[in-house]
Amino acid sequence: MNGLWRIWRVRVRGFTRLIRLSNLLIIALTQYLVRIFLIGPREEWLQVVTDPWFFLLCLSTLMMAAAGYIINDYYDIKIDTINKPRRVIIGRLMRRRMAMIIHSVFNAAGILLGWLVSWEIALVNFSAAFLLWLYSNQLKRLPFVGNVTVAALTALSLVIVVLYEPRNQVWVFTFALFAFFISLIREIIKDMEDLRGDATFGCRTLPIVWGIRRTKVLLYVLIVLFLVTLFTLSVYLHDQLILYFSAFTVVPVGWLTWRLIKADTRREFGKLSTLCKIIMIGGVLSMVLV
Repeated sequence: MNGLWRIWRVRVRGFTRLIRLSNLLIIALTQYLVRIFLIGPREEWLQVVTDPWFFLLCLSTLMMAAAGYIINDYYDIKIDTINKPRRVIIGRLMRRRMAMIIHSVFNAAGILLGWLVSWEIALVNFSAAFLLWLYSNQLKRLPFVGNVTVAALTALSLVIVVLYEPRNQVWVFTFALFAFFISLIREIIKDMEDLRGDATFGCRTLPIVWGIRRTKVLLYVLIVLFLVTLFTLSVYLHDQLILYFSAFTVVPVGWLTWRLIKADTRREFGKLSTLCKIIMIGGVLSMVLV
């Protein structure tokens, strides 16, 4: 009996790692914070929390994201065996066929739940499912295109809330822009971290095509473009809160840049990827101050 319990526990843990449960919780938190603090009114937070239709919208997004993580790992089994051998779930704790069945069920559920909310949400979810499959199958192995795709889908998880409640779009798009740039920077850094495995199986990511040094230059350009865009937006909209948010962003992004200049090993790039995630979470939590 203890043996069966141990096997079940290992499989459950493996499944939660496969669908990136912590990331899904962050997505859910982000969407609720967007709805309460950016769209508002925040005084009606209890109505938002108990709104069954917004819950379905959030759940549909989580289904699409989980399906995306599964299909990504499905196509990356060989690469992950080199880059992250201890984190490989499909083929070790879960059969490939079962992974594809769960992926299909999650996609179908996400689109159906989106349809219950509105046909626009369903269309967005269907498009996201196609892009996630295309990314995992092809785009991920191309320079920059795959990075932009993931960053755009990350930003879309915020923008989709506006489709449900079309108010205060400026702030939502500001945070979506923040999510896009931080996600794009993180995806490129992850490619630098996974250089060895990607090169072994013929991927054409930026670090492979350009090398680490030139890829770093691109990251510096993206970081500057990111900060300039935020400050320009605050001036154009005459919004002091966006200006304060932009100024607040300079400190962690500046620290990221300093660490990037010094980074040279796979472990250091891994720490930079984690730092990007921390910056993303910090940006999400800062919504409560808007």
